[in-house]
Amino acid sequence: YGPQPQQLSYFGTELVAYRGEDGQVYILDAFCPHMGANLSKGHVEGCSIRCPFHAWRWGPDGICDDIPYAKRIPPKAVIKSWPVMEENGLLFVWNDPQNGQPIPEQRIPRMEECFSDEWSPWVVQKMTIHTNCRELIDNISDAAHFGPIHGAPCRYFRNEFRGHVALQEMRGSSERLAEDGDLLTVATYYGPAYQITEMSGQMGGIAVDSRLLNSHVPVDLNTFDLRFGVTVKKNPELSDEQNMELVEAYVKQSQDAFYEDVEIWHSKTRIDNPVLCDGDGPVNRLRQWYQQFYTDVADLGPELADPKEYFVNSHNPVPAYRRASQ
Repeated sequence: YGPQPQQLSYFGTELVAYRGEDGQVYILDAFCPHMGANLSKGHVEGCSIRCPFHAWRWGPDGICDDIPYAKRIPPKAVIKSWPVMEENGLLFVWNDPQNGQPIPEQRIPRMEECFSDEWSPWVVQKMTIHTNCRELIDNISDAAHFGPIHGAPCRYFRNEFRGHVALQEMRGSSERLAEDGDLLTVATYYGPAYQITEMSGQMGGIAVDSRLLNSHVPVDLNTFDLRFGVTVKKNPELSDEQNMELVEAYVKQSQDAFYEDVEIWHSKTRIDNPVLCDGDGPVNRLRQWYQQFYTDVADLGPELADPKEYFVNSHNPVPAYRRASQ
């Protein structure tokens, strides 16, 4: 974000984001409560933003700090200021309808891979998904889809839910991302919308370590923006040119695998009470974990802090029709 304000359409409302002279990004409700002008068409002054309609100026705390033609600023001249933070090259906004402040233990953890020359630059793609964002979250416990969708059936699958963290650990095979070796992944959601996957695979007979970013923000109840990113650890035994070729190929394969999920999301419907079998993962338990982020914090019980583990002891192979098409 530079000095020009930008409009964001998220959480069923309109926001304005801008960077102040102190280098910090600020996000406010987009519409001036005076006469409804869009502040994203305004101008940044210091760490405040001035409305393009009547030149009222709004501070980063959402309080009007200047009206050029008024002797007194009305006490009600306040708009919502959204808590933000920057980490790992991304901007995060805290969404609490009750206007609670960010919970310190839920801070996004720093990823050293984002700042290390040993890893390739992140390749991040933004896409808009036209479904409810819970469809994305369901993937955490969906062990059975890896074979039919990705051609990567699981041999080991574990979920852990602890407070605001949900973890998926998987071991399986994948001709695309691991060739004849093992594909190992540990995917962790830190809160409801930010997931990092640590992945080990193989390409061209060379071991490959990668990190996947899966971070989304709801636009409304039936749409969300998703940022999918990939970084690969450079192999010190390869030249810069060879590393670049390896990274580009592995990023492409990872993106192709993820887009297979996207295609399903765009064509499926939402099922609130799924008919599950004994080989499915803990879908209902996952949704209980997810529900905490749509619940008043005061109503949450202490049991959320207790780790809960679930193992899936089943194997859903690659279907014959998919094997034939590869």
